[in-house]
Amino acid sequence: MNNKQQNLDYRYMRMARIWAENSYCERRKVGALLVKNKMIISDGYNGTPSGFENKCEDENNTSKAYVLHAEANAITKVARSHNSSDGATLYVTASPCIECAKLIIQAGIKRVIYGEKYRIMDGVELLERAGIEIEFLEV
Repeated sequence: MNNKQQNLDYRYMRMARIWAENSYCERRKVGALLVKNKMIISDGYNGTPSGFENKCEDENNTSKAYVLHAEANAITKVARSHNSSDGATLYVTASPCIECAKLIIQAGIKRVIYGEKYRIMDGVELLERAGIEIEFLEV
């Protein structure tokens, strides 16, 4: 990887971390950016679906089953636009879960850069199996 791309990767990852601050989730705030041709085409952070209360955890501090992950929010948001995620790079502050990995594959995303390793890495393993370029990038 060239130095210019590496510098861009660090910048977009810092931006994804800032975007994570929009999350109303208390346990973990995750942000994601979809970038194509050096343009941000979508963004997302973990939270409840549109129209739901902005509370991600129940009274036992367990995440509600319907909370959307940052990657899913970014992918569904681009699906509602006139942009295509085919060939894009996804910057996400935490490693993707298996469900988000399936969405990433189906969305045609070619690179995934993540900034924190989650305890379960099956999503990363699936992305590698699918031939998607994946990189852990601490910022």
